[in-house]
Amino acid sequence: MNGDGSDQQRLTDESTADGYPAWSPDGGKIAFVSKRDGNPEIYVMNADGSDQQRLTDESTADGYPAWSPDGGKIAFVSERDLKPQIYVMNADESDQRRLTDDPVGALLPAWSPDGGKISFASGRDGNAEIYVINADGSCPRRLTEDPALDAEPAWSPNGGKIAFVSERDGNPEIYVMNADGSDEQRLTERPAGDFVPGWSPDEAFIAFSSDGQIYVMTPVGTDLLRLTETPANDWPDWAP
Repeated sequence: MNGDGSDQQRLTDESTADGYPAWSPDGGKIAFVSKRDGNPEIYVMNADGSDQQRLTDESTADGYPAWSPDGGKIAFVSERDLKPQIYVMNADESDQRRLTDDPVGALLPAWSPDGGKISFASGRDGNAEIYVINADGSCPRRLTEDPALDAEPAWSPNGGKIAFVSERDGNPEIYVMNADGSDEQRLTERPAGDFVPGWSPDEAFIAFSSDGQIYVMTPVGTDLLRLTETPANDWPDWAP
């Protein structure tokens, strides 16, 4: 759809679920997850929905695709080693490699804009927190430390901040922090859960899903605007 919610167009038409869309940096392709071949796998298609191709082929689930800033790689989550871990592959599906070896599993990868780091969520310290690793999987570092769940990191386009979801105030809300984990601030305060934050390319807005619908707001939490109104669940991903 357009950034104001208009001109909504359907891209896939399957009897099973398609979801978790992720735009390539050049805007030409969309990676997504589909169960059309029996279990969740990573697929890619042109931005108009044409030429849908399967990238992963495992007996276990693959999901949460995230493109590298240069468009050459896709990070994703796979359960092929029993617990979900972060993997990376070339955009043509070759060279699939495991990056994390997390004792409880790692989820929701997000590349830094310079391509040097990948943030993710892990419960390795007793509850879900946000971590960051180098793009080769080295030097894991914890960014958040709260007894409640922290997850779904999203880097700002300039790499200076990370939006994320936290339940530290009783229900899932959108927060933002500096990329080093400092200066955590709450942006939303709603009775419904808020999820899946994503920055507009100009950093003027953050889109998110609340009560199954898509909203946008400024990076300081003002000027809230609802974009979708459907009986189903909607979640956003900005085109470059």
